Amino acid sequence: MRPPILKRLCRRIAATAVLGLLAATLSVTTTQPAAAAAGLQQVTGFGSNPGNLQMYAYTPAGLPANAPLVVALHGCTQTANAYYTNSGWPKYADEWGFAVVFPQTTSANNALSCFGWFDPNEDTRGKGEAASIVQMVDYAKKTYGSDGRRVYVTGLSAGGGMTADLLAAYPDVFAGGSVASGLPAQCATSQAAASGCQTGPQKLTPAQWGDKVRAAYPGYKGPWPKVAIWQGTSDYTVYPANATALRDQWTNVWGIGQTPSATDSLPGGTTRTVYNDASGQPAVEMYSVAGMGHGLPVSPGSGAQQCGSTAAYFLNTICSTYYTGVFWGLDGGTEPGDPGDPGDPGDPGDPGDPGDPDPAQCYTATNYAHVAAGRAHMSGGYVYANGSDQNMGLYNVFVSHTLKETPAGYFVIADSGCTA
Repeated sequence: MRPPILKRLCRRIAATAVLGLLAATLSVTTTQPAAAAAGLQQVTGFGSNPGNLQMYAYTPAGLPANAPLVVALHGCTQTANAYYTNSGWPKYADEWGFAVVFPQTTSANNALSCFGWFDPNEDTRGKGEAASIVQMVDYAKKTYGSDGRRVYVTGLSAGGGMTADLLAAYPDVFAGGSVASGLPAQCATSQAAASGCQTGPQKLTPAQWGDKVRAAYPGYKGPWPKVAIWQGTSDYTVYPANATALRDQWTNVWGIGQTPSATDSLPGGTTRTVYNDASGQPAVEMYSVAGMGHGLPVSPGSGAQQCGSTAAYFLNTICSTYYTGVFWGLDGGTEPGDPGDPGDPGDPGDPGDPGDPDPAQCYTATNYAHVAAGRAHMSGGYVYANGSDQNMGLYNVFVSHTLKETPAGYFVIADSGCTA
C-alpha cells in the first residue's frame, strides 16, 4: 500500500535536510545545465559504470604521455561544468601539464545530486560510485596515457566526503587527495547518520578514525596518499570539527601523530599546518581559512597563485587549487624515466667517455615546492638542500631559490646562475 501523501512529503523533506550539504541557497528544482564547455568533453563507454555516473574530462593540448591525472568531484546540486568553470583546475592543467576528470552524479542517483559519501553501496571498494570513478581513472590511463603513480582526487563538500572515502578504499589508486569542506572517511554509513557528521562527527580517538581507513582496504601494506584538508572557520554546513577529525584520521594512518611539523600564514587569512612523515616530507596539511563559510576557496585573477571564479560555494579567499597542486608536486620536478634524467639514453655529454660527470639539472621554485618535490628537506622551520644541507631559509612559499643538481640527488644553491 502506498503511504499517504503527507507522509511521503515529510520523508522527502527529511532526506533533503540530511543530504543538502550545498543546498542552502540553490534551488533543487532548477534544471541543471549539461556539463558542456569549451575544452570539457563528455566521455561515454568508460566501463560498466555500476554507480550510474557521467564522465567529463579536460585534456590540455599537447598533453605528454605519463602526465599526472586529477579527479575533481563537485558538491551537491552542482555539476561537472560548474567545477570545471570555477575551481581553477583547468588553469594549472594547462600550465603544469596534466589531465582532469570531472565525474558527475545526477538527481537520478540522489535528489540533490550528491555523491553518496554516506552509503556503503556507493563509497566502498568495488561498489557503486566509487567503482565508477576508478573505472574513469583506468580509462584515462589507457586513453590519455596518464601516469598511474600520479593520480590524485579532490572534492568539495559531498565530493570531499567521497574523496576521503576513495582515498581509504583505493590507496593503491590515488597518490594524494584534497578534501574541501568535507567529511572524514566513513564518517557515516547510513543516510540517517549523515546529518550528525556534518554538524559534529563522532568524538573518536585518532586511532579509531584511522581504523576506519584501514578497514576500507584490509591488508593493504603500500604507501598512503598525501592528504590536504581545506576548511572555513565559519562553515555552518560542514562544521570545522570535521577538519580536525580528518587531521586526526590521516596523521594516524601515516603514524606521525598530531603535533605539527610547521605552521605558517598564507593569503586570505589562511593558516597552514603541516605534518611531516618520518622522512621529513609533508604527508598531511590542514588549511584553515579564517571567516570563510561553506565552499571551495578560490582567488580570481591572473597571478601565478590566483585561480578560479566566484560563484555559489566558490568563495574569494585563496586559490586552494594552486596550493593543493604544489603539495602534490604537480608544479615541477622530474619523475624516473623523464627525458633528461641523469642516466637516460640521449643525455648530453660524450657517451664514449665513461668518466664524464652526469649533466647538471637546475630547478627554480619556492622553498615549499622544493621540499614537496624532494629536492630539499625541512627542519626546525628552515629548509635545507638535499645533499649539501645548505640553509635555504624559511619553509614557505615566499622564499624562492634555484637549486643545481649534480650528481643525482645532490643539490646546491645556484641563485647567481645555473648552467646545466
